[in-house]
Amino acid sequence: MADLMKKAIKSTFLNLLEQKPLSQITVKMIVEECGIHRNSFYYHYPDLPALIEEIIKEEADALIERHPTIDSIEDALKAAVDFASKQRRAILHIYNSVNRDIFEKYLWHVCEYSVTKYGDTIFSGKKISPEDRELIGRFYVCECFGLVTLWLSENMSKDMEKDIDRFCQLHLGMVEEMVRRSEKG
Repeated sequence: MADLMKKAIKSTFLNLLEQKPLSQITVKMIVEECGIHRNSFYYHYPDLPALIEEIIKEEADALIERHPTIDSIEDALKAAVDFASKQRRAILHIYNSVNRDIFEKYLWHVCEYSVTKYGDTIFSGKKISPEDRELIGRFYVCECFGLVTLWLSENMSKDMEKDIDRFCQLHLGMVEEMVRRSEKG
């Protein structure tokens, strides 16, 4: 029963978030739309940020589960874009709110995961120092996060799939060159 209640609260909140900015949504609106008592909401969530965090965490975890391996920088970038693309208007409303940090925390986590899985592929069997591996990884996490947050700040107005494809064409061979240089010492 508790799972059904939480599912109803989340679904109602996301429906409201598709219609209006986060700053215009209240717990009262959610409970009235759900047809539940206010105490039922607070039994499951202390506040709206906790609800937002649970929804975003679940999405991030689901995306990670769908991508057990990542074989290219293109796949890593597309995984991060996929995370941000789910329920576009809702994500933009969260991103453009005072709760942006919650979304960015999990976007960073998705970028880190994607780049780490990509690193597992490209560094496999290579003699690279842990310091170089970490440095290359941090660079790509920042690149991934930066591209997605720039796209979000532009209200997702660009065709990100097209931009990723072009970026990867321009980027071709860079990571392999970094690995080659790292192996040489």
